[in-house]
Amino acid sequence: MNALPAADLRKREHETARVAKRLRHQIGRAIADFNMIEDGDKVMVCLSGGKDSWTLLDILLSLRAKAPVRFELVAVNLDQKQPDFPEHVIPDYLKSRGVPYHVLEQDTYSVVKRVIPEGKTLCSLCSRLRRGALYAFAEKEGFTKIALGHHRDDILATFLLNLFYQGMLKAMPPKLRSDDGKHIVIRPLAYCREDEIARYAAWRGFPIIPCNLCGSQENLQRKQVRRMLDQWEREHPGRSEIMFRALMNVAPSQLADAKLFDFASLGARGATSADVHAWLRDTSAVSDES
Repeated sequence: MNALPAADLRKREHETARVAKRLRHQIGRAIADFNMIEDGDKVMVCLSGGKDSWTLLDILLSLRAKAPVRFELVAVNLDQKQPDFPEHVIPDYLKSRGVPYHVLEQDTYSVVKRVIPEGKTLCSLCSRLRRGALYAFAEKEGFTKIALGHHRDDILATFLLNLFYQGMLKAMPPKLRSDDGKHIVIRPLAYCREDEIARYAAWRGFPIIPCNLCGSQENLQRKQVRRMLDQWEREHPGRSEIMFRALMNVAPSQLADAKLFDFASLGARGATSADVHAWLRDTSAVSDES
């Protein structure tokens, strides 16, 4: 393979440095905007071995060095016993970086393959099992925050999946409390684009480990939605950013969810909701009598 000319190499290094700077800025801004990390936090960084979680851990480590608050970072990997999973890769790399870590072992791979019929989507059950194991460990070890590697494009894909297949306007929030109320989950990559994360991960030379479960399924609804988003972005650059901004600029009164906005109290010409309800009751009574 021919080496790049010196000018092209310098240009690529400059562009990569700009991406790295932008990612650090976006992660720092997300942490500040949503108050993700507070003084004294013990943060569990969930590390799958993919580009997103490696980037998350790497930049959190760099930000911690200059952070105005004190917090602890611990990498946690769940070994799901996937065939041919290189068990040494993650521990070896973390040791070389001096990062404290834990490896949990739970054979969720066999459970998922046994329970889910061939050809059906594996992600839902796999995610529940993985989440249960990580939440239990976080509670046992006293972690105050659980950091996940979902980025902007994951959030948009989840929004569209819920819109198209569940009839819900719902996405992945940058910060949430778990359903059992015991954990605060944060997504510091919420403002980051996947393509820039991929460039950063390649530049940093992270030891990427592919997933043999969902990574092996090409017809997943999520992958189809991601292809659609990618096509939109190619045809209309910037559309994904506009869509993401829409998730941060919600107008409840312009939707149709009566639980979210009190439409019933809006009355014309001074009529109150009580007046309208009384009229509806009277109308119903007349109809019943006739």
